[in-house]
Amino acid sequence: MNSHFLDGHYRILKVLNDGEKGKTYLVEDVNLPGSEFIVKQLYPSSNPQALTILRRLFASKAATLEKLGQEHDKIQKLIAYFEENEEFYTVQEFIPGNPLTDEIIQAEPLREDEVIIILSEILEILAIVHSYGVIHRDIKPANIIRRESDKKLVLVNFGTFNEAITNTADNLEYIPIEQVNGNLKYNSDIYALGLVAIAALLGLPANEISNLRTQKNKLTGEIVWQNKNLKVNRKLAKIINKMVRFDYRKRYQYATEVLDDLKKITNVDREQQKQHHKKLLLVLTGVAGCIAVGVGVWQLKLPKPVSNAEKQLYQEGLNKYDAGNYEGAIEDFNQAIGLDPQNALAYNRRGDAYYRLGDYEQAQADSSQAILLNPQDANAYFDRGFAFSELGKYKEAIADYTEAIKLNSENAYAYYGRGLARAQLKDNKGAIEDFSKAIALKPQYTEAYLQRGILRRRLTLREEAIQDFDKVIKINPSDAKAYYQRGLTQSINKQKYIAIKDYTDAININPKYIEAYLNRGDVYSDLGDNLEATENYNKILQIDPKFIAAYIHRGIHRFSFGNYKGAIEDYTEALKLDPNNLAAYNNRGNAYLELGNKKAANQDYSRAIAINPNNALAYYNRGVIRTKQKNKQGAIADFKKAAKLFQQQGEQNSYQDAQREISILQNNSAPAPTTRPKSGKREKN
Repeated sequence: MNSHFLDGHYRILKVLNDGEKGKTYLVEDVNLPGSEFIVKQLYPSSNPQALTILRRLFASKAATLEKLGQEHDKIQKLIAYFEENEEFYTVQEFIPGNPLTDEIIQAEPLREDEVIIILSEILEILAIVHSYGVIHRDIKPANIIRRESDKKLVLVNFGTFNEAITNTADNLEYIPIEQVNGNLKYNSDIYALGLVAIAALLGLPANEISNLRTQKNKLTGEIVWQNKNLKVNRKLAKIINKMVRFDYRKRYQYATEVLDDLKKITNVDREQQKQHHKKLLLVLTGVAGCIAVGVGVWQLKLPKPVSNAEKQLYQEGLNKYDAGNYEGAIEDFNQAIGLDPQNALAYNRRGDAYYRLGDYEQAQADSSQAILLNPQDANAYFDRGFAFSELGKYKEAIADYTEAIKLNSENAYAYYGRGLARAQLKDNKGAIEDFSKAIALKPQYTEAYLQRGILRRRLTLREEAIQDFDKVIKINPSDAKAYYQRGLTQSINKQKYIAIKDYTDAININPKYIEAYLNRGDVYSDLGDNLEATENYNKILQIDPKFIAAYIHRGIHRFSFGNYKGAIEDYTEALKLDPNNLAAYNNRGNAYLELGNKKAANQDYSRAIAINPNNALAYYNRGVIRTKQKNKQGAIADFKKAAKLFQQQGEQNSYQDAQREISILQNNSAPAPTTRPKSGKREKN
């Protein structure tokens, strides 16, 4: 590659950044004198698939990003991309201007009106971006440019392609938990923008945004950013708090929703200004009597002192709840209830706070009191249903969801909650009906489609399940869980290579999706691809060295390829992490037996039985080894116990195998040459 030119015609003018993921250059296209562009050189990981992944990403995403940039001038244009010497480059529009980091200066907070303008401009851009099915993924001040020509804000550096070249996320301070976990949502961008707003109001530059981490509620993860020295419009604070809620389901779902609430603030401010001018005009024209009458009316409308204190405490409790300060909210609701023991709303909201703190018993008790005081409160039944579900009381939960639906038949979430509870009680038909009703009320309800798909798969309605997962992907192409669940279904359908593609797509979206690596490794193992299977299991252990299932699955894989010593090593590592792991003892016993170590095998099977006396596999396998040791009576006893348990557990084939071994031993026949110990099935998530 020419040291001064990229792709033969991009002359490097300046190196703007030289980081872990790659270099960023300011270049000139020599074919267009005077034109300047940004070229990014991406450093793929050592994984040979990285370039393939990048090519696939560009094939699916580049056209959309190009269209976005061409049709909307506040979005950085993607010009082109190319490869040189197995390195990948993108060419993007150069936007003269300054990043928002230049405006968010330490100890110099921006005014509220300035923050509202920033929020409004970026939210308008995000509304467009999200409508194209694109998520930015990397909202932060450095990726918001104030354009020099018109002082408008422009959104740059979409994070789509960075996901393919690294397993680590940048600027974790701006990234919500669901994005870290691979469950990327459109409102993940809203969360990040909310943090930008907080930084602007506090005067926190980029290198100090991590300070917000230390201000999170330790139990809930909610950011507590307001303090006594910071005076912020209560309605603006409430909007920002909802933008940065820890639970994405409690957050604003769409950028347009935030815009609507921001407009309400600005409209109220304008109306207040108008009223102020009217009053001033009245005074200047000598109509003081009107003001006197107004004051008299205001005094008549004043609530009684006690009710005013109660109202203030209740409102303060709501504010603390919205800020994630659930302990503080409970204290305020306690005082409000002390002033008025009949305050159903205070009980209801205190129950919500207890629920967020994981105290489901108290949450249920408070919801019950709210229902007692106001039997027509659908929300109280709904809340108690969730508390009952967390307590494992699914019948009670179903009854409450049903009552909530009677009082408000348009609540999609109540149908969804009841569907989850019904699924726990194996009422599959009722659960599917509830998920379907939730979808009918809320057609974009991806979680309802996902749960219905999982349930349909369990009922062997696999084509219908795939349709549900397809729908989730259509609504949100970045939902890693949908690709993963569709991959599981395709694997069950024996569509191994299609399953691998789905698992790979899930991993591309979330490079730390352990379950996707695990199941992709299993499929490669089933296909006899030793190297690919091993790489997947190894990748999991790089991400999480304490993930027990990876050792178990790699052990099963090694065993299937005759690497019995390697399998024993894996099962032993699993037992170090979980000394009561039945699968590890049973499978290690099988590996010891293959190596001729009958004593060690017998000890492992016996240990598995001691941990769980209903472990049919361990009895069967110990019967096999006792047969080899000429312990006829012991073997018959073990096979009989195994047969009984297999029958109870519906394992018909294994039951027949055990019965066959009993018959052979009782008839003094020689053991069948094919008699071998049984390995447990790989657990699917």
